[in-house]
Amino acid sequence: MATVWLGFFNPSGKFAAAVANAALSASLLLSIRAFSMTWGPEASALTANFTWIQVAGVNLEFGVVLNPLTGAMLAMVTFVGLLIFLYSTSYMSRDPGMTRFFCYLSLFMVGMLGLVMSNSLLLLFMFWEIVGLASYLLIGFWFQKPSAAAAAKKAFITTRIGDLGFLLGLLWAFKATSTFLLFDGGQGLLESDRITALIASKDVLFGLNGAGVIALFLFIGAVGKSGQLPLHVWLPDAMEGPTPVSALIHAATMVAAGVFLVARAFPLFLADATALAIVSWVGALTALFAALVAVGQYDIKRILAYSTVSQLGLMMVGLGAGGLALSEGGVSIGIFHLLTHAFFKALLFLGAGAIIHGCRHEQDIRLMGGVFNRMKLASICYLAGALALCAFPFTSGYYSKDQILISAWTAHGAVFWISAAASLLTAFYMTRQCCYVFLGDYRGRGSIRQCPALMTAPLVILALFSLAMGIVSEEFFHILAYLSGFAVDQHALIVVVVSWVIALGGIALGLLVYGGSKLGLDTTDPVKDSLPTPYSWMENRFFVDELYAATVTRLWKGSAFLIVFLESGFHFLVETVRSFVTITGGFFSKTVDCKLIDRISFDGVCDRIYKSSQLNAIIQNGFLQGYLRIVALGAVILGVLFLVFAR
Repeated sequence: MATVWLGFFNPSGKFAAAVANAALSASLLLSIRAFSMTWGPEASALTANFTWIQVAGVNLEFGVVLNPLTGAMLAMVTFVGLLIFLYSTSYMSRDPGMTRFFCYLSLFMVGMLGLVMSNSLLLLFMFWEIVGLASYLLIGFWFQKPSAAAAAKKAFITTRIGDLGFLLGLLWAFKATSTFLLFDGGQGLLESDRITALIASKDVLFGLNGAGVIALFLFIGAVGKSGQLPLHVWLPDAMEGPTPVSALIHAATMVAAGVFLVARAFPLFLADATALAIVSWVGALTALFAALVAVGQYDIKRILAYSTVSQLGLMMVGLGAGGLALSEGGVSIGIFHLLTHAFFKALLFLGAGAIIHGCRHEQDIRLMGGVFNRMKLASICYLAGALALCAFPFTSGYYSKDQILISAWTAHGAVFWISAAASLLTAFYMTRQCCYVFLGDYRGRGSIRQCPALMTAPLVILALFSLAMGIVSEEFFHILAYLSGFAVDQHALIVVVVSWVIALGGIALGLLVYGGSKLGLDTTDPVKDSLPTPYSWMENRFFVDELYAATVTRLWKGSAFLIVFLESGFHFLVETVRSFVTITGGFFSKTVDCKLIDRISFDGVCDRIYKSSQLNAIIQNGFLQGYLRIVALGAVILGVLFLVFAR
């Protein structure tokens, strides 16, 4: 309702912010109530389905579902979203498009909340597309900037590639099961009867059974939305939007939608081990790739963006490897990291926004430095988020990432070591970033300024959750058992050791390399100085964008040129045929029809008959006196002829 109201009445910016915050606050209260309904031994999944439309005698049904996965996501999305909304109220207070901004934000939240609650795969897809539309509008919010407009189009087009896979999976699921409902009293798409029937259809595609094929297509949609290889290229460019948009997209909503989709459709993935293995490997490779790229970046938001790509990869590892190792327990592992990541990544992005504001809109970390001395509270909050992201012991990231490594160790050794390497790099590049931003003297222009209280307050709340959520959730609320019904408590000694080593070792290595080094725009990065060639690859994002430009983009442009050329050829052919038909038709119309047929043949004969009839009309005029005169004249002529010839 807030979105519609803001869109139609276009109030002032501050009033629009107040309406949006009030609406989301109400949604938060309802979400907490829904979350509480899913706790306890007597809690059960609730569904409400209804017929949307009837097509060819088939009822297409929509519905909503409330289960632990829905409840946890609703509470997280609305709570983190509200903090971002409050932060945005101050951050965007001087922007002339503030009303439009909050209208787009509200639309974004509508899409995400609808997506989380949907009990129909078709309805979920509809809200999925609303999220995609809203992200396009928000990334390109400052559309007067060519880079922002290009980033919005890039995000929209790239995610549409993944959405095509989602659509194919959706249609395949309906063809195989005749339903879009996920839960429907035992007859839903994700319930045992349907899953058993899908498993029975073996070797449907690439050796996968029916459930695996649907899961694979749905995963393609998740790859696009959650920025996994090879469709990750849109996500770092999404930094062109306002910083609160970056926090909303990269923390609690859009990118989390892909992970949520895999978790929601997890019974389909469990039905085919190959699908789970694909999820694990794609996630592990994405995590390592993005972590390597983050080491070579200088834009504070872009570093966090690649960090998000890497963490989303680890969530996929948690789901895939967790499913292989612990069956349904994989849902809790992947979603637990999604929940903790939402808090500390929202904190990092909002903290980055505060730092950028304090450094007079500078985003290059080489032009920062000394921020801690002038922005102590914001800096402490940011460091709390960085520690959680590095999985520093007993922070929220430590508890959730530890479970991912445990599942990877149990499922596949190679996936475990790749994930461990990505986690080590995470601690390293975050330490690098913090050294650039907080240590030394300020290297930017002007002087560092303080942030308003409305921007700082959400940072403090998120910092508390980033530090304490892990231990509280796991030790007191048993979040893993709540999410999937399975207690995940096996801790191999090597996993515990590796988990501590990668967190503390990565931080120590980062401090060793950057802690005592002279940093700035006029100095070479220490890693680049030691490893120029590998660093160049990381700095240039392994040239993936250039590779796409040289291959896919050229192929696309070539295809477009070929299509235009063929279209022109067909147009020329059509015009030639049309001209030939026109000329030929004109010849037959004017020469054959008008002259030969009309004037000479048909009309000519008719004219001659008509003219001869005119002569007869002179004689046959209908007057009796005339006829008598002619008869008399004829008699006289006959008499004369008789007299002449009689002699």
